Amino acid sequence: MAELTFETAMARLEEIVALLEGGNCTLDESLKLFEEGTKLTAFCSELLKNAEQKIVQLTQGEGE
Repeated sequence: MAELTFETAMARLEEIVALLEGGNCTLDESLKLFEEGTKLTAFCSELLKNAEQKIVQLTQGEGE
């Protein structure tokens, strides 16, 4: 299985939102989608936090 990237995680999150908004899922399916979505959200948030830290480090180095 290919490694999950930010872009693929965001695309899957968009799919999950569309499925949940469609209202055609059973309660069990909705809960599974919601759980998957929260995991993907945490994954994306961590990647963004790491990217922000790297940008801060790089820009601080330029000011010296």
